[in-house]
Amino acid sequence: MEVASLVLPVFAIIVTGWLAGELGYLSRSLSDALVHFAYNVAMPALLIVTIAQEPARNLLEWRFLLAFGGGSLICFALVFLVVRADGKHDLASSTIHGMAAAMTNTGFVALPILHAIYGQPAVLPAAVATVFVAAVMFPITVILLEKDAREPAHSAGLVRQILLNPMVLSTLIGLVWAITGLPIPAPVAAYLNMIAAALTPCALFAIGLGLSVDGLRSNLKSSFALAAVKLVVMPLIVYGLCVVLVLDPLYTVAAVVCAAVPTAKTVYVLAHEHKVEEKLVAATVSITTMLSVATLLAALYLLSGLASGTR
Repeated sequence: MEVASLVLPVFAIIVTGWLAGELGYLSRSLSDALVHFAYNVAMPALLIVTIAQEPARNLLEWRFLLAFGGGSLICFALVFLVVRADGKHDLASSTIHGMAAAMTNTGFVALPILHAIYGQPAVLPAAVATVFVAAVMFPITVILLEKDAREPAHSAGLVRQILLNPMVLSTLIGLVWAITGLPIPAPVAAYLNMIAAALTPCALFAIGLGLSVDGLRSNLKSSFALAAVKLVVMPLIVYGLCVVLVLDPLYTVAAVVCAAVPTAKTVYVLAHEHKVEEKLVAATVSITTMLSVATLLAALYLLSGLASGTR
């Protein structure tokens, strides 16, 4: 019950956002503005203030990267190869299938949930996972999607796009500050914390407000298969890697939660931009968002003993 009491209010915010849009109380178009604020302002503030105050030696937990990153890449490769092997899907379609099952919504769901349940210490691993998605999974997707395009992306432009990503940039700023060992001035820390406090309600409400049930009407079979990989197979693989690597309890919980959250909306943005499997991704995002309420509760309940002393 303790786990449920911590997690259900988080998802209640998502439901509130969905009801506000469904009943016409707020325009669904406001979701974009909320997402832009959370992504470009609140989340960078939280990442900077968290990472900058962390001892530099704690920032590079290679075992966490191997567990979460390895699980993400394994799931992508499995789905990509299975879809590619049937001969019915091209490279771009296979890539989108793979990423729909492996690119996780760490920034807007995992990070706020971990922050709400386990506090500031859980932000660091969530930040590392978020940067991995932005700096590794996103470029892999773009490269594969544009491999056969008429005007493939230039490497310099891709590198610049990654480095200027708000999550990556704010993490780098925090890292540089942490390496210097200097404390953040109290007024600056208070300013960043005030902005960062808006992340959890803003991001989760935006997810609900922008959630569309229309995407569920097509590609149900494929979407449920991808959702099963995303919400069940991937967390199990990540947990297995955590056990093998003897990862710290909090980092183990963070890695599993990051793996168990819905498919990132970034996949839909890429699918829409390249006109590849848009309906499939929309359905998968919607299905994983709804089903993750149950799978995350189950994961957190099973890991509650492990995480009992982390807050």
